Amino acid sequence: MIRAFLAVELTEDLRTKLAGIQQDLKQRLSRDFPKGLRVSWVQPSSIHLTVRFLGDIDEQLIEPMREAIQRAITGRRVIHIPLERIGVFPRVQQPRVLWVGPSEAWEQSDRAQRLASWHQNVEACCRSFGIAAEDKPWSPHLTLARVKEGERLVGQVLVKSGVLDRPSAVGSVAVTAIVLMRSELRAAGPVYTKLWEVGLSEEE
Repeated sequence: MIRAFLAVELTEDLRTKLAGIQQDLKQRLSRDFPKGLRVSWVQPSSIHLTVRFLGDIDEQLIEPMREAIQRAITGRRVIHIPLERIGVFPRVQQPRVLWVGPSEAWEQSDRAQRLASWHQNVEACCRSFGIAAEDKPWSPHLTLARVKEGERLVGQVLVKSGVLDRPSAVGSVAVTAIVLMRSELRAAGPVYTKLWEVGLSEEE
C-alpha cells in the first residue's frame, strides 16, 4: 500500500513567487503574533495544486489508474487558474489553513465551470476504483501555511492586518497535466515522489 494523491505541479517561477508571498506574510504578521501560536509554513518546493487525495491505495492500482485518468481527461483543454487572493479554511474566526487562490468572481466564470467539469471526470474515475467520494466540494487553492495552535488569535491578527482584503496578483496555475504523487510522512516533513504524469491534449 502507498499513500498517494493526484495533483498539478507548479513551475519553479511560480514557486519563487509563492515563497515571496510567504515571506511578506511572515513579516506582516510576526510583529502581531502573540506567544502560544504555532503556524507551520509549507516549503515552496512542496506546494502543489491538490486535485484528489487518495489515501492508502494498492500499488497494483498505479498503472490502471493512469490509463483511466488518461481516458477521463482526453480532449480537455489547458486551464489557467489565476491566483488573485489570500484566504483561509474553514473560516476567518478560526483559520486552520492559509491559502492563495482565484477570486470569487473567477469562481463564477466559464473557465471555472470547465475546471469543475474536468474535476468531476477525475472524481468519477477515482470512485470507479473504490475510493470514497469527497465529503465537500473541491476548491482549487495552494496551501501556504497550516495553523497548529491558536486559531482564534491567528484569525484576529489576519483581520487586523487586512491581508485577506488585499488583492494578490501572484500569477496563475496552468493545468497542463495531472500527476500521481506518492507521499511518505517523515519527521522532517512529507517527501513526494512523482509516479506518473498524464498531460492534457489541447491548449486553451
